[in-house]
Order: sequence, then structure tokens, then C-alpha cells
Amino acid sequence: MDDLHVPAGPGAPLGLRIPAGELAEQFSHASGPGGQGVNTADSRVQLSLDLGSTTALNDVQRARILDRLAGRLSGTVLTISAAEHRSQRRNRTAARERLATLLRDAVAPEIARRATRPSRGSRVRRLEAKHQRSETKRNRRPPHSE
Repeated sequence: MDDLHVPAGPGAPLGLRIPAGELAEQFSHASGPGGQGVNTADSRVQLSLDLGSTTALNDVQRARILDRLAGRLSGTVLTISAAEHRSQRRNRTAARERLATLLRDAVAPEIARRATRPSRGSRVRRLEAKHQRSETKRNRRPPHSE
């Protein structure tokens, strides 16, 4: 198994290289397509990476990833499962690609939202819609008898 290369992006301008020794793979029976081969072949792949001890991340990247992926972690270990293909090799590739994408997205810094004001046209359309809705409800009322 080779090192995992995460392409360059925001937060990791040179990309990331995760050493193969830090990735742990486990194989098991997969459900789904494969016919009788599903019961005999260990085609499901679980790829794990301990984000707390990996050498591929600096302190800023590690803190950002641990914060963003907190709901997916078990301690500091991130586990990805892949069982969509019949072959173990294709599932290994899918799991590695999924892990690389997840890390690339998690390491990117948050973009601060710039506050904007609604346009004049959108305010007019909103008020017209409210007026139309109140007219519809007013017309549903029984006639007022005096």
C-alpha cells in the first residue's frame, strides 16, 4: 500500500501526504452486489487514520480537522467504510479517495460570510406576496352582516 496523497487546496497549499504506515485497513464481508461471492470474499474495506497522532498535519490543520469532523470521530480516529464495489481493490481505492476528499474539505478555512442587505426589489416582492396572502385569507371570511 502506498502513501495517501491529498491534493493541494485551501488550508493545505502543498497538499498532504499521509504515510502508509499510519493508515489501517480492515476487510470484512460486504452486503450488496456480488452474488455468491459476497459470502466468501472480504470485499468491504474500513480505512482508519488516527488524526491525533498523524505526522501529515501541522497543529493548525489538526485542530481544524478535529473540530470539523468531531461527529465522525471515535476518539481521534477517523474511519471510512467502502463496500459499493464487488472487488476489494476497487473498494480500497474508493475508501482512499473518500478519505482524501474528506480531509481536503475539512482542512480548508471557513470563509467568513459578508453581511448583505436585501435588494429593494426583493423587499417589494416580499411585501406584495404578504399583501396577496392577506387578501386571499380575507376573501375566505364569511361576509360581515350588520
